[in-house]
Amino acid sequence: MARIAQIIAFVFFVTAAHGQIKQSVEVKIAVDTLSILQDFDDSAIRPGGHSRGEFQTDNLQNDTVQKPRMLYIQRSMLDSLLKPYYKIQIDTSYEESNKNRIIIIPKYRMIVDEENSDTSFVAIPKSIDYFGKIKTLGIDTSGFSNAIELSSIKTMKIAADPVWWRQKNIIGLDFNEVAFLNWNAGGQNSVSGLFKVEFTRIYEKLHTVWKNEISARYGLNLRQDQDLIKTDDEIKLASTFGYRKDTISNWYFSSLFNFRTQFTDGYKEPDDEYPISRFFAPAYLYLGAGAQYNLKPQLFSIYLSPLTLKTTYVFDDKLSAEGAFGVEPGQNTRHELGILIQTKWEKEIFKNVALINSLDLYTDYVNNFGNIDVDWVLSFQFKINKLFQANFRSHLIYDDDIKTTTLNDDGEVEIQGARVQLKQQLGIGVIYTF
Repeated sequence: MARIAQIIAFVFFVTAAHGQIKQSVEVKIAVDTLSILQDFDDSAIRPGGHSRGEFQTDNLQNDTVQKPRMLYIQRSMLDSLLKPYYKIQIDTSYEESNKNRIIIIPKYRMIVDEENSDTSFVAIPKSIDYFGKIKTLGIDTSGFSNAIELSSIKTMKIAADPVWWRQKNIIGLDFNEVAFLNWNAGGQNSVSGLFKVEFTRIYEKLHTVWKNEISARYGLNLRQDQDLIKTDDEIKLASTFGYRKDTISNWYFSSLFNFRTQFTDGYKEPDDEYPISRFFAPAYLYLGAGAQYNLKPQLFSIYLSPLTLKTTYVFDDKLSAEGAFGVEPGQNTRHELGILIQTKWEKEIFKNVALINSLDLYTDYVNNFGNIDVDWVLSFQFKINKLFQANFRSHLIYDDDIKTTTLNDDGEVEIQGARVQLKQQLGIGVIYTF
């Protein structure tokens, strides 16, 4: 039993002693510096009668120091004693090639309670090492007359944070020009231009989508010997918020806000004295709640609202007194409650040829239910390059509240029924997207 106790003592001391490992099955450990041994001859390791505490081998000649006695321990016994509590490794990179040394790493650490001085042992967490490729970047200067001494490298994140907001900004300017010189068939020189902007902000995250659009169009035409004529005028704001119950559904519970008006006065003929439309005369506001079906890969969406409030504003005294745009004579607003259906489809039908189809249908519950107001925009975009683009756009409107007027033989204004309104535009111009 005494011999087993000594072996255990030797093993715990091995973390400070350099042993020589036999490559087969045993380990030998020098025992001349162990103070716990009692059965070894002190005179063999204490030359000159020095006491154990005074013994220093560095001050003695090599030939006066006796070779320490070595204790051989079976490797299997060493593993069985230490493995539950220590991790045993053999360092083969020791300075002396013919010798190895044992590295013993503890698996537990001791914790002492400050109040009652009790000790306990807890496991030491395993360390995790991460290895990655190291790239060395440089510049081959063999092809240059003068070597490059300093270079800067821009780093990039391998994984970026998700982007929930998407934006699109478009600014465009279209031109049309017709010129004649000694043209036998006749004609008038004219130049027209159309300025348009569109800003889109879309927030899309899992179950939620929020789309906001602001667009404006304004066009002018100048003909020979005539004043400027307005060819296009529109301000439009739209916002749609949708929520779906899961991420695989294409149906959203949605609410809609839509507002539309114009910038400047509009005249039926260039020489007319009074305008037939002005800023906020008319202006249209839609507020509704419903459902939206959105097929994102196909760029198709349809919005259905069984409950939509439509408000028409006419903030001009003369137009209000005439009852223009469906308001009661003398009133500035008209309110309707009905059903709204909106669809939008974008598709590249040919290479560099895109089709955009937008259709709005509305009918009022109270006034002439089933009489549908139509707002249909169909446009084709012909991409020439990144900067130039040709456009064809047709805009059809039918609103039963917008009546046409004519002058009779007595010079009086007669109100007639609603008619289809149609506008077509073809132009080529510059477009910048960012």
